[in-house]
Amino acid sequence: MMGALPDPAVLLQVAGLQKTFASPGGGIRVLNGVDMQVAEREFVAIVGQSGSGKSTLLHILGTLESADAGEVHLDGEALFDMAPAEMASLRNRSIGFIYQAHHLIPELSALENVMMPLLVRGVGQEKAAERAGNLLERLGLAERTTHRPGKLSGGEAQRVAVARSLVGKPRLLLADEPTGNLDEHTAEEVFTAMQQLCREERAAVVMVTHSRVLANACDRQLLLHEGRISS
Repeated sequence: MMGALPDPAVLLQVAGLQKTFASPGGGIRVLNGVDMQVAEREFVAIVGQSGSGKSTLLHILGTLESADAGEVHLDGEALFDMAPAEMASLRNRSIGFIYQAHHLIPELSALENVMMPLLVRGVGQEKAAERAGNLLERLGLAERTTHRPGKLSGGEAQRVAVARSLVGKPRLLLADEPTGNLDEHTAEEVFTAMQQLCREERAAVVMVTHSRVLANACDRQLLLHEGRISS
């Protein structure tokens, strides 16, 4: 997909993104020309009604789903021009993911869960454990590293998921309702810890949320409505 060169002042640049899902009625267009930019280290909230396409947008930005049209540039690289292997490599080194459910591996300890992305990347056990332990300590989980997910509270498990998403030092973190399964107080605590750690790690964040409180705490809010983004 050819088009204008990305603005070098931004980390993520999206132009004309379109996505339609097939349906008996002839197709539902969820994204209808999405344009957006995210600067380095910026924390951006995407808000909108349920079913407006917020999660679909995140999946496309994370190269987990294809678009029908449009362009996405990350760090100046055109994602849709990449071969599948190149795209997988970029996703592994430059993009982190957090979901509403923590998706931790139940048989592994908190430390082992956080280490896993580095081990998959080929990093040695000792170096991976040092990096994972450092992140868990900074999230207040130094005493919980040997606990398996079943022995952690919901807030603790989600903090482990935050650490896992950042262990590979991604440039961009995509968060889909990362506190949606938590009570209001715990959600705010986890969000604050995540926001602080992302700033320390110099990661930009695009977060989908229904929480007005959390959205207001972000650097900027974008509204996804009728397939388009507005401030």
